[in-house]
Amino acid sequence: MKFIIRALLLGAVLSFNSIAQEVMLDRVAVIVDQGVVLESEVQALISDVKRNAQANNQSLPSDRALRTQAIERLIIKSLQLQMAERMGIQISDPQLEQTISNIAANQNVTLETLRRQLEIEGIAYEDYREDIREEVIMGEVRRANVRRRVYITEQEINTLLELMEQQGAEQAEYNLGHILIGLPSDPTDEDIAAARDRADKVISLLESGSDFKKIAIASSSGNEALEGGEMGWLNINAMPTLFAEAIQGKEKDALVGPIRSGAGFHILKVIDTRGIEKVTVEEVNSRHILIKPSIILSEDKAKEMLATFRTQLESGEADFAELAKEYSEDPGSALRGGELGWTDPNNYVPAFKEALAQLSPGEYSDPVRSVHGWHLIQLIDRRTDDATERRKEDKAYQLIFNRKFSEETENWLREMRDAAYIEVLETK
Repeated sequence: MKFIIRALLLGAVLSFNSIAQEVMLDRVAVIVDQGVVLESEVQALISDVKRNAQANNQSLPSDRALRTQAIERLIIKSLQLQMAERMGIQISDPQLEQTISNIAANQNVTLETLRRQLEIEGIAYEDYREDIREEVIMGEVRRANVRRRVYITEQEINTLLELMEQQGAEQAEYNLGHILIGLPSDPTDEDIAAARDRADKVISLLESGSDFKKIAIASSSGNEALEGGEMGWLNINAMPTLFAEAIQGKEKDALVGPIRSGAGFHILKVIDTRGIEKVTVEEVNSRHILIKPSIILSEDKAKEMLATFRTQLESGEADFAELAKEYSEDPGSALRGGELGWTDPNNYVPAFKEALAQLSPGEYSDPVRSVHGWHLIQLIDRRTDDATERRKEDKAYQLIFNRKFSEETENWLREMRDAAYIEVLETK
């Protein structure tokens, strides 16, 4: 059966001319369950990594090691997109254009300027659009599958609150580098011993002056491998507990590890450290009307309906609360006239959050497409949170959630990878 699937998949990317000469249009590099990774995709990703490395004056490992990492990244991507298809997760063109417009706005450029920048970098706009579409889809798949694996107890929140009180307002942040020498889901003693030996060799290379990013790209099983293992700036409370305990008090350039976890052996580098000044958090009070497209109501009609509401509201012909109660398909807010109450805008889906960021108090948005449907949003007001007890609890919860979500995402991806049928085809 596997042979038949393989033959069919290979045949799908071959073409023959009129004199029966075989012409290779593309080649299947990897069979991933019901899908494939094409050679062109592998080469495109490798080219991107090389271009970024050149721009950052970063050395890279051998092409073979780079290819291995690129294939692994594309396998994980393919599995997530296949799951999205099974779950029926789609991103419509209007929603995609709204997301790209928001990206441009966040960079303080127009959409046309963004397109010119992509052209200068040699990136086709259509390719960029599809990359963004896939990123949004994969984000939705991860949220849907990983969120339910995260459990937070009241005791965990209280413990973190006590720790935060002890640390005071000033807390350290660490820019961490991470190399994971991975283990299979059910490792044997031989697997563990071999991984430990590899980890010890990596530590020896790093201690003798080898480039951390180069080794991470070549050897790490972590999600950030192709970024040179860089995890970015993390508060001590936002990183995995295993890492937090290991790097506390460590100075810049310190190497830590190998540290054993269920995923394998971790090696950390403290790329840099910085203190945190007291940060004030802005909250928003807003309301919205949600219209969901359906077989009966098209995307264009839903958008047009909200545009009409906006015109009526701005002219004083309609009342927002009454429109929300009559038309909004968000049961949680419709009965309250669309009001969502005071909240951190980061709690909203990206399209909704980004639309709010563009509004002044009292203003209405244009119709905004999110994964939930079309929204008409009004920003009622903004305020600066002064770290009340409730806010401290919310912050503690979010820190724990972010850490556990990151850990569970790694576990979920590894489990999905281990359960999949993967066949890497030989290059010729």
